[in-house]
Amino acid sequence: MDNVIPLAERLRPKKIENYIGQSKLLAKGKALRTIIENKHIPSMILCGPPGVGKTTLAQLLALESEATISSLSAISSGVKDLREVIQQAEKQHLFKKKQHILFIDEIHRFSKVQQDALLNAVEKGIVTLIGATTENPSFEVVSALLSRCQVYVLESLNKEELLTILSFAIEKDEILKNKKIELKETDEIIKLSGGDARKLLNLLEMYVQSNWNEDTIVLLNEKVLELAQKTFILYDKTGEMHYDLISAFIKSIRGSDPNAAIYWLARMLEGGEDPKFIARRMLILSSEDIGIANPNALLMANTTFQAIQVIGMPEARIILSECVLYLATSPKGNTSYLAIDEALDLVRKTGNLPVPLHLRNAPTKWMSEQGYGKNYSYAHQYEQNFIEQEYFPTELSNTSFIHPGSSKKEQELASYIKKLWKNKYPIE
Repeated sequence: MDNVIPLAERLRPKKIENYIGQSKLLAKGKALRTIIENKHIPSMILCGPPGVGKTTLAQLLALESEATISSLSAISSGVKDLREVIQQAEKQHLFKKKQHILFIDEIHRFSKVQQDALLNAVEKGIVTLIGATTENPSFEVVSALLSRCQVYVLESLNKEELLTILSFAIEKDEILKNKKIELKETDEIIKLSGGDARKLLNLLEMYVQSNWNEDTIVLLNEKVLELAQKTFILYDKTGEMHYDLISAFIKSIRGSDPNAAIYWLARMLEGGEDPKFIARRMLILSSEDIGIANPNALLMANTTFQAIQVIGMPEARIILSECVLYLATSPKGNTSYLAIDEALDLVRKTGNLPVPLHLRNAPTKWMSEQGYGKNYSYAHQYEQNFIEQEYFPTELSNTSFIHPGSSKKEQELASYIKKLWKNKYPIE
């Protein structure tokens, strides 16, 4: 079985009807399906994890709208390449009056200068931009460009969709359909794919290759796992292990293991991961997993994020390492994380309860007459700038979202609340 075109590429659908997944966007009456039916594509950003069909969808949008499409990779293309494509599109626009789609893969890797170079062409309609990214576009796409694009979020493929792709592959692929392949056990290959169709098909192709001489190739969980352990040992900066390694990194810091955290940091940096992505995740962790247990953690993470944007690699590795060591050895607590999620859950259950009259603003005479702001006690007029009064809607009086952990700072928070509020807010 020797073929230069990978299975994932051979199976790339040529019609929208054969596209699997993203039903929230592509089902009848949904946003992208309506756009396809109207045959005029607006500029957009397709955001989602690897292998969910961003590139394929861009190609199908161009095909269905009968537009010309040019493709650039943000990794290997510069401003010169971008200008050449725009010039070609400009000529086509003058003579053929045909929509020209410019697809940019991994647009988050384009610099601000490169993104700014796109802006004029997008504004004038010379090109219709379709950008693909695994990152949050509000962080990585300049605001002027982002404001001119619709953003569509693509989701990881679910088990049923991945099974459909597996069956389609062994039935329709010109090479695989010539072999007898039995999908006896699929749990491991589904789990290892992580919702990534490309990874799924790569695993299937390698499995078939390694068992090519068998009369019947039977897919077995144990053999799939053994093959994966031998094969996926390097970090793929294009996204194959992107989420697995960042997960191990975060869990190592959360678990207060600085050695393991530094190891996973090194794995990601050596593989070419964007340092800003790592720094952003540490920003989140500093509040989610440390929070009030050490408020300086957020300051440290934010300073790190700002510093690496000024310094850049390779020196940024030292700054990242310092932050990792600080966060990993910091006291841990998730009081802030639990509090806001608990409060949000209560808000969703109780709806828009009225604000008590004494807490309302009274900018007009009529509002004052209605009792707005009446009997409100101004805390600064009292000893220690505190007076006990009700700040909740009546129905939620005495509700508490604060469940401090065992760290020194969290216990100080618990003592502070108890001292002021006595028995109003029970602290566990």
